[in-house]
Amino acid sequence: MSKQTFQITGLHCADCVTTVENGVRQLPGVREVRLNFSDQILSVEGDAEAQAVAARVTALGYGVQTAPVPAAAGRMGLAAFLLSSRVTRLALVGGGLLLAGWLLGLAGAPRALTAALQIAALGLAGWPVARSGVVNLVVNRDFNINLLTTLAALGAVWIGELGEAATLIFLFAISEALEEYNADRARRVLGELGQLAPDTALRLRGTETEKVPAAALQPGERVLVQPGERIPADGVVALGESEVNQAPITGESRLVEKGVGDEVFAGTLNGSGALHVQVSRTAGETTLSRIVKTVSEAQALRAPSQRMVDRFARVYTPAVTVLALLVASLPPLLWGAPFFDLADGTRGWLYRALTLLVISCPCALVISTPVTVLSALSAAARRGVLVKGGAFLEALARVRLFAFDKTGTLTYGRPQVTQSRAVDCEGSADCARCGEVLALACALERSSAHPLAQAVVAAAETRGLAQAYAAAEGVTAMAGLGLRGQVNGATAVIGSHRLFDAHYPHPPALCDWVLSAEAAGETAMLVSDGQAVRGVITASDQIRPEAADVAAALHALGLHTAVLTGDNPAAAQRSAQAAGIETVRAGLLPEEKLGALRELQAAFGPAAMVGDGINDTPALAAASVGVAMGGAGSAQALETADIVLMADSLEQLPFVTRLAHFTLRLIRQNIAFSLLTKLALMGVALLGWAPMWLAVVGDMGISLAVTANGMRAARFESQKSV
Repeated sequence: MSKQTFQITGLHCADCVTTVENGVRQLPGVREVRLNFSDQILSVEGDAEAQAVAARVTALGYGVQTAPVPAAAGRMGLAAFLLSSRVTRLALVGGGLLLAGWLLGLAGAPRALTAALQIAALGLAGWPVARSGVVNLVVNRDFNINLLTTLAALGAVWIGELGEAATLIFLFAISEALEEYNADRARRVLGELGQLAPDTALRLRGTETEKVPAAALQPGERVLVQPGERIPADGVVALGESEVNQAPITGESRLVEKGVGDEVFAGTLNGSGALHVQVSRTAGETTLSRIVKTVSEAQALRAPSQRMVDRFARVYTPAVTVLALLVASLPPLLWGAPFFDLADGTRGWLYRALTLLVISCPCALVISTPVTVLSALSAAARRGVLVKGGAFLEALARVRLFAFDKTGTLTYGRPQVTQSRAVDCEGSADCARCGEVLALACALERSSAHPLAQAVVAAAETRGLAQAYAAAEGVTAMAGLGLRGQVNGATAVIGSHRLFDAHYPHPPALCDWVLSAEAAGETAMLVSDGQAVRGVITASDQIRPEAADVAAALHALGLHTAVLTGDNPAAAQRSAQAAGIETVRAGLLPEEKLGALRELQAAFGPAAMVGDGINDTPALAAASVGVAMGGAGSAQALETADIVLMADSLEQLPFVTRLAHFTLRLIRQNIAFSLLTKLALMGVALLGWAPMWLAVVGDMGISLAVTANGMRAARFESQKSV
């Protein structure tokens, strides 16, 4: 089974996506179909021939290219956009003929001539519309707006309104093109993000450089990045020092100093120093490309409001068709009302029904939500926040409590050992026996990536004790409690006071030391060599400076905050107090953390869990929304969470929360505006006060209004932080 991709053109709303997917899905050999509205890429799995897929898409009224192009939308103006499509060109020619007929009519030309021009205009502009509607009916067994408009135009011809029929079709074709143009403007926001990476790079060959396409760079090669240039690929600085603007990736407003060994990202802007960068990822695997791909694919995970609108639209269109039939038939049959227009200008009920069909177009309703969500996802990505779907953005807007992990989230996650103390200490903090405690702990922690383990190893290396014992063998983790492993043939253990109180007897004096350290906000780890408890190691971490501002910003939104941590209560309380966080749950094992999260959700409502994406996976999965930070440097964070803060910082958390609230308000505004204005126009049509062409103009105006309103999300707080 093969997979083919096609670039589709002519998509102006989510209803178009459904039409293409349903039509292609029925082809022989097709196993799976997926069309992404944001990048307009159609993926087809199965044995269907490319020509058959292209023919089906074209028959449904859309354009297709067998070679996919980048997700960036074009920058052409409106006039160029209208001329770029065959369907729109035919409509414009038809509009020209319509205008010519109207002018000739004013000049007293024969009626036959103006009628011929109107028929030609109707045929040119209406053929693509009618063909698409009929094919969709035959293939998908579905009434779409193209078919409804075609029926309305034919009805207008039947009652002698030839000019109005041609005007209706012309305005409809132009309104569809304008909707597509505005959808492309929304896509352009994402496209601009993808275009941040330069097209070329200066590849180093010894002391010489050569200009090559950035897409040709391979891991291990080196590139020269001059001052003021964008970095062409993800990599590590091999030579030089400079400051780098990482805002496109992480949203950080400050410049970040980079030197040898530091990681840099494609699309970020180099400062005043030249850098030699060793490439670590190909162009298709860079952090920037993953962001663009994830945001593009996020459109497939529709928000609940969007799914509701799509379900409503599928029922709404055929329901209005039935309503139009009843409007045309019941008043004449039951009350003797005129079926056709009267000579005094009174509109007959057939005309009113045809106008109702035109007004019933659901495009404004179905286009507003995807455009709004795409704009919001792109705005978040530009600020260094990766939201994996409109569903998570809407879920974030409903969150009432934010629960934070402590280590690595509220704190930097880079604790430092403050003391190593043996039970039989010889009176000095750096005595040999205290050193043995640290060396034994290092043997156990050497293979662990936990921040506390790294602190122990770093302290042992500083004191020259890292090689005193061979690395422990058979190391196993006791979730939330500590590590156990074989050191010199004995089962050594390092872990929490809770673990040692339960299983490893130790002197009361050691308990006093632990309690004293925890009261000061430090974390204590006890060490056993398999025969006896040897001593205790304490470490402390630093609270992130933005934590207090972030918590205050969330409180200002009327939200609650909590800390969920496996650390001791005193250390947790100290961090929470420094950050201004309301609720503390400490000393939690992983399963207890899940229980605490569920209790908070029961008390406050939907909760978001915020962590570093490394040790928080179960809690992130259990929360209404999982938020991980540090995604630019952690592939695991990118994979585990629903929302990823690309910077190793909480700074953008209030922004994305406000963006979620704003986006949900826009969606509700657009849905309410679309429905209310539709109902108002329907009422006017039933009263016989609205000509068909005015109905098209009104519908076009509604679509443009909700699209413009939805695109406000792309500019939301473009300069504001925290």
